[in-house]
Amino acid sequence: MKRREKWVTTVCPVARSTEVVGDKWTILILRELYMGATRFEEIQIQTEATPQMLATRLKSLEADGMVERHPYQKRPLRHEYRLTEKGKAFYPVIQTLRTWGETWCKSRGEEVAVRFTHRKCGHEVGLDYVCPVCGEYVERRDLDSVLSATFATEREKRREAFKAAKARVE
Repeated sequence: MKRREKWVTTVCPVARSTEVVGDKWTILILRELYMGATRFEEIQIQTEATPQMLATRLKSLEADGMVERHPYQKRPLRHEYRLTEKGKAFYPVIQTLRTWGETWCKSRGEEVAVRFTHRKCGHEVGLDYVCPVCGEYVERRDLDSVLSATFATEREKRREAFKAAKARVE
């Protein structure tokens, strides 16, 4: 069952797409899933979404067929989130946002946040969809990623801040 089917008032594919993925939090959740996060807490840490906001967006993504929940613990019941084929098919949009952001939303001298290497030939792909060395079109599953030191530090600081806040509450 699609959750917004009855609300569709246009045949415009852009408008329909933004009904599914048209907000910052949903895009950041998908980014984390593409980066390998599957558990609620890690997604929350890296997106900095409130638990309620994250739960709402994950339920919407599930209702729209972008993610599936899979139990990883029985007591208490906990789920991880995995991309469906539909969710995986959205990756080129994330790649395009990344390319645009690396090109237009950075300060001079800032390094690339994530470097991708083509697994098959071992060469860096840069911001393109085609390996500059072997000429193959590459998808996310064809690439290994390495975070820049700055981005890795930023992500680790979020984890540390989350743990500190959690410790204060307990």
